[in-house]
Amino acid sequence: MSAVTPRLEFTVLGPVRGSYGGRPLNLGPVLRQSVLMALLLRPDVTVGRRDLVERVWGAHPPDSDGVPGYVYQLRKSLNAAGIDAKSVVRTDPGGYRFVGAGVEVDSLRLDVLARQAAEAGHPAAAVEEYDRALALFEGEPLAGLPGPFAERERRRLVERRIGLVQGRADALIRLGRYDGAIEGLSASIAEFPASEPLTGLLMRALYGAGRQRDALDTWREFRARLIEELGLEPGEELRRLHESVLRGDDGALGIAPRRAPARRIRDELPNDIGELAGRESELALLTAPVTTAGVSVSAVDGVPGAGKTALVVRAAQLLREECSDGCLFVDLHGHRAGQSAMTPERALRRLLRSVGVDDKNLPDDLDELSANWRAATAGLRLSLVLDDATSAEQVSPLLPGGAGSRVLVTSRRRLTGLDVERRISLGPLASDAAAGLLSRLVGPARARGEQEAVRELARLCGRLPLALRIAGARLQNRPMWTFRDLVDRLADDADRLGELTAETRSVEAAFRLSYEQLPAAEQRAFRALGLAPTPELDRLLLAEMLDCRPREAGQLLENLVDANLVQAPSAGRYRLHDLVAVYARRLAEQEPGEVITAGLRLFVTACRAASEWSYPGCAAGPEPGMVRFKGIVDASAWLDEAGDLSEVVGYALAVGHPEYACWIAESAVDYLMRRGQFHECLVALELALSQVDDVPDRRMVTSVRYGLGWMRLALGDGARARMWMADGLRISRQTGDRREVARGLCGLGTVAMTTGPHDEAMRLLAEAAAMAAEVEDDWLAERAVSAIGYIHHRQGRHERSLECFAQSRMLADKVGSPAMLGRAQCYIGSVRLHLGQYAEAAEALREAAELGAEVDDTMLSIGSLTRLGTAEQELGNLDVALELQQRALAELSEQTAGLMEVEVRNRLGFCLLARGQHEPAREEFERVLALAEGGVLPEERARAQDGVTAAGKA
Repeated sequence: MSAVTPRLEFTVLGPVRGSYGGRPLNLGPVLRQSVLMALLLRPDVTVGRRDLVERVWGAHPPDSDGVPGYVYQLRKSLNAAGIDAKSVVRTDPGGYRFVGAGVEVDSLRLDVLARQAAEAGHPAAAVEEYDRALALFEGEPLAGLPGPFAERERRRLVERRIGLVQGRADALIRLGRYDGAIEGLSASIAEFPASEPLTGLLMRALYGAGRQRDALDTWREFRARLIEELGLEPGEELRRLHESVLRGDDGALGIAPRRAPARRIRDELPNDIGELAGRESELALLTAPVTTAGVSVSAVDGVPGAGKTALVVRAAQLLREECSDGCLFVDLHGHRAGQSAMTPERALRRLLRSVGVDDKNLPDDLDELSANWRAATAGLRLSLVLDDATSAEQVSPLLPGGAGSRVLVTSRRRLTGLDVERRISLGPLASDAAAGLLSRLVGPARARGEQEAVRELARLCGRLPLALRIAGARLQNRPMWTFRDLVDRLADDADRLGELTAETRSVEAAFRLSYEQLPAAEQRAFRALGLAPTPELDRLLLAEMLDCRPREAGQLLENLVDANLVQAPSAGRYRLHDLVAVYARRLAEQEPGEVITAGLRLFVTACRAASEWSYPGCAAGPEPGMVRFKGIVDASAWLDEAGDLSEVVGYALAVGHPEYACWIAESAVDYLMRRGQFHECLVALELALSQVDDVPDRRMVTSVRYGLGWMRLALGDGARARMWMADGLRISRQTGDRREVARGLCGLGTVAMTTGPHDEAMRLLAEAAAMAAEVEDDWLAERAVSAIGYIHHRQGRHERSLECFAQSRMLADKVGSPAMLGRAQCYIGSVRLHLGQYAEAAEALREAAELGAEVDDTMLSIGSLTRLGTAEQELGNLDVALELQQRALAELSEQTAGLMEVEVRNRLGFCLLARGQHEPAREEFERVLALAEGGVLPEERARAQDGVTAAGKA
């Protein structure tokens, strides 16, 4: 047998990919891919070099003709896969040509399928071809490819996809398969809301499905959007279609003949459920075609007042045609004041009467009643709403027997024991939907001039439909009130729930019913959540507040999530809805003060565990509670998820605990400095300073000032850093605390080391090192010695500098601190780099980077990576060097120190220059000049200016 020739294949209807004989091809960077596409998608046509440049680069061509280089690299990739590249990408006089013979491209396959669909003799066959064609799309065509040609092709292919969607929908409508057409069209219209053809098809499909009102609503919404956004009316074709829907003209709409509607037994759905706002996706999910052949069960849960009943009733209304034998509704009274939940036996008797069964001779046994219900409904297609259920045990016996029936269950609890096809948890409305509902309730005329107040009122209502309707009713009944009047009345937590009451409707009553049904342990946990120092928390924080094990706290939180009194935005993280939090805080007034201090104590514990800094007064803080952290990485990871520490400090002050505010702010400095979160730390320290004079731990008076000094120095503000360090040192000398004096000397010396003069810095640091040895503070001694080593390095005494850093390493080994050891290695590597000892520098810096990653020290990691990149660059490893610089740049954040960013960008710029990438290099140098404007960082500015000059000459 002859060998099968491998096939060369490309996909462009999504991310660009290539394969040969089933093995993926390496198509290289996006510009190389753009060159390939400019040839591939015009097969067997010679494309001139100039034309190719215009297709790929447009109005911004490269400085030199780089096309041959891209073609060479492209052929190299093809050759590496075993392809005779020159036979595929040929060089013709004046250009290049892609040979299409034997090459498969999914866009060409798309053309074949589209033609077959258009020529199909029957709508069912056409749908099959359309489905096969649409299945070829894997996302946005030519995803991520730059250039005018790629953009034009992308638009063409997207338009082709829209045309296929339209053809498929038309075929489905002609077949009478309206639900399938509605599903596909709804998804496409969400992507292309201004498309008249798609809108017209959706109107036809909705009308064909018996949803004439929804078809007309679709017209009204499209027309309003078109007028608002473009000032245009819909086209003639869509206007004619709208008139046909109004007339009910099946023939004009191309609707397949429909069978006469089946007899309905009963329609018990309530009419007055109010406007359903902002729940379009949930409604679509509840009414979407089902996959089961039996009874389909959907469960909707959510926080009290989220609009669960309104949602399922609207869904049941839309399912009337599908469930042609009746729409039944039973209120199970799961959460009703003064009324017990309905028993399954009572509910079954009511349901059996609804389908015409005489209940005189019905049994009393639950199992027999349930069997009678299933038998009575075996031949029926019903929609059944079971509202306000308490448990799966209450619901399970009520499920009907008829295949195709739909059951919609609402509950404030998550009915985890109930087998369902779809489960939806309702939270607050989106901001726009909430504000829109308020505007419509009160009237657009009143809302139009107070849009900001409307949004603020929606926020104060927690964007819950119940609260929004109550607020709207209050404004309806008080035409003299403005939205701002009600906002002012709701601004105070103490009054908010009371204001959200209208006759028998009350937000607080809704919450109270859910709370009172909780077991005692969950009630206590809920009250404790009202005293949490952060809006979002985990089981460790609740465990500390309740003085219980984390596992127990986690289970309590999950139970509260099931009760929909707590939200779980991500795995292991929990928060209260805004209005629920107001209710929890009201209940928490009865909790002892220890619950508050226990939560704050955990933050002190975590900040100290996440810090390698040595604090002489740690014993002044409270004894740690039940929660323990394994070390600096564990504690840092917890703090990463815990939220903004400045908000925790502010909370401590607000509840009357300035000592905790100071302890947290002081202990967080090292952690926040490693993370580069300088502004967050600055805010926390400034808050603590505002009440530091009221704190019994007098060391805080100086420690908070020293923290402010370190933060100002990290932000490049040497003058204010010096002021805070000097002020703290002055107070320390007055109190006679020699350890605090040593801290002040070290801090002030570090400021002088950074800003000058160096002789002052050397004197202060030497005194600090001596005093640190006297008080046996190795951490402080290492800081002083490292700073002295830096000054020696800056002044050209590199060997003396290395001796100091060797001493730093010895102190790091003594202390057993990986972070301190990493810094010492970074210092040593930096000096070696300056001396041109690149191999030795790379070895030290590589260890420093590894240690930075080990202890999760962002600043150490960035500094080590960027300098290691320069060492690798000097060793000739340019690819490795670029990767390291890009890693360092990627670790920078908005809060990272300006000094670190300008160093990284300068080093990256020179790495790019070494690789011959002059324009990207110049961009990096210009960013440095922008960051270091105003005379700050003069050495880095000078380096950047040299870089700009070098890039311009190249």
